[in-house]
Amino acid sequence: MIINPRDLNWHKAHELLACVVTPRPIAFVSTIDKDGVYNLAPYSYFSPLCNVPMIVGFSVGRKSKGEKKDTLLNVEYSKEFVINIVTETLANPMVKTARAFPIHIDEFKEVGLTPIKADLVKPPMVAESPINMECRLMQILEFGVAPKKNNFIIGEVVRVHIKDEFVVEDQIQALKLKVIGRLGREGRSYCRTIDIFEIPRPD
Repeated sequence: MIINPRDLNWHKAHELLACVVTPRPIAFVSTIDKDGVYNLAPYSYFSPLCNVPMIVGFSVGRKSKGEKKDTLLNVEYSKEFVINIVTETLANPMVKTARAFPIHIDEFKEVGLTPIKADLVKPPMVAESPINMECRLMQILEFGVAPKKNNFIIGEVVRVHIKDEFVVEDQIQALKLKVIGRLGREGRSYCRTIDIFEIPRPD
């Protein structure tokens, strides 16, 4: 099969990209709006970009009529966000936050998660997540044509929090974390990171 991406409409292109770039890590992003309301939403177009300075980025699509999502509006306002890592125990509340709640609704309360104060940024961290990354906005890129635009939010990680029980001799215990990944396009399929194998790299 040979596919020319420019021959695809938005939905077909999304289906293809989401199925070939897999599994995808999930950025569980917490933000705060101008009225102090917390927002929490998952994004699986998420990647590390640079080590020093430590930079990460994630992509935010638009609502059906092209309106900006709450996460994007909040980051534009506060210039800060927190990325919380999603484990198996967080899977169900994470999926629930993907619902299009009204902007005045606090998703932490809606799904029963606990906001805790971050050290350096205003948005809260998810207490139940084993790893939290406090981030300050560096740049927002925009791609696509209205109403199907995407914004790629790039932030510098200014502090990382890792629960002590997941660290042994300064090494994060990947098996113990039980992080999950996103598969496919419809949001129904996820994978567990508990089946791990090693291949030595050449000298």
